[in-house]
Amino acid sequence: MFKLSENKRVKSSSDLDLKDRLVAVQRVVKVTKGGRAFGFSAIVVVGDEQSIVGIGLGKSKDVSTAIAKAIEAAKKNLVKIPVINGTIPHEQLTKFGGSQVLIKPASHGTGIKAGGAMRAVIESAGIKDVLAKSKGSSNPHNLVKATLKALLELRDARTVANQRGISMDRVFNG
Repeated sequence: MFKLSENKRVKSSSDLDLKDRLVAVQRVVKVTKGGRAFGFSAIVVVGDEQSIVGIGLGKSKDVSTAIAKAIEAAKKNLVKIPVINGTIPHEQLTKFGGSQVLIKPASHGTGIKAGGAMRAVIESAGIKDVLAKSKGSSNPHNLVKATLKALLELRDARTVANQRGISMDRVFNG
């Protein structure tokens, strides 16, 4: 997929109250000598709606098992997203595969202006006010991964100050 930075990864999901959202279920057909073999792939987003989110993909011969596998995979890939006053710190444009996503911070009360696959990731991350636009491919797998990649590239003021070697006291007190 893409490289997750170690400092954004969440260690344990056992003490978190995670809610899962099913993004897409797709039927997959494999044609063999004996006929058609049907399978299913499911993509699920889990999050605590307080800045922790994860995505997972599950594949199986039946739908319920594929969804269960996707939920377990998502719980193993949890990351922390910077959420400031219910929105994101800055604008971000990111591409994954054929999908390109643009997310922008919005003022309080705007709500989530985003389409299906992007909306699931943004809601699970606990972002309340955001403007989002997807360009290119509308493939739910790539859209979910592009949205998560965009959220992972966000940096808050404290992180930027630490990377530059500046004390936060100096930033706010002059």
